Amino acid sequence: MNRFIRAVLFDLGGTLMYARDPWKPYEARADEALAQRLRDQGMDLPPTFAAEFRERVHEYHDERDQNLFETTYFSVVRAMLVERGFAQVTDSAIRSALDALFAVTQQNWVLEEDALLTLKLLESAGYRMGLVSNAGDNQDVFQLVERFHIEPFFDFILTSAACSYRKPHPRIFELALLHWNLPAQDAVMVGDTLEADVLGAQNAGLASIWVTRRARHNGKPLIQPDLSVATLLEIPQRLGQSD
Repeated sequence: MNRFIRAVLFDLGGTLMYARDPWKPYEARADEALAQRLRDQGMDLPPTFAAEFRERVHEYHDERDQNLFETTYFSVVRAMLVERGFAQVTDSAIRSALDALFAVTQQNWVLEEDALLTLKLLESAGYRMGLVSNAGDNQDVFQLVERFHIEPFFDFILTSAACSYRKPHPRIFELALLHWNLPAQDAVMVGDTLEADVLGAQNAGLASIWVTRRARHNGKPLIQPDLSVATLLEIPQRLGQSD
């Protein structure tokens, strides 16, 4: 990578953390927790609400993957409640239900064992760091980062839920760089997803590092990153070589 890199952007899920177990059992418990919290707040919801919510989430995921616009889990819950006659439900009631949902799903996330040391080494080497995550809920990301004690390493945490744009949309990368007032050629994006992290970064003028250990791909990828690494711990040395 023939660039002088001053700043490193990290993806979160699949890069700094990973899912320990299959998601379906966690999602089922999480959806029931959300539905029960809404019932506890006085909403008469049918027994099928949790399953209907997951179906709507899948529709929302399909739509956001197509248009790269994040409308958030909050909006999904709000729309479903309005359809059932609960148009006056407060934001705090929905937030409470989402907190119940994410309290379950967060149990499945595990910090990569080399994440903390990698961040420490990059910090010691003088790199600026930020986090850019595609996520349907901003607070969920902040809670995870705080739980893993990695928030102090980042100058900022930018989620698609907060800015509306999903990677690989160039706007989310532009917004990230505005935090530092740096040109794109001075920054690199680190992530596990070829289209969102690698191609998205390259289209926005950034360099890219593809973390392959949990990446899903078949054969030789058509999208070529500037660097490929199997582990996070390779990154400080490889960046040092490129500087």
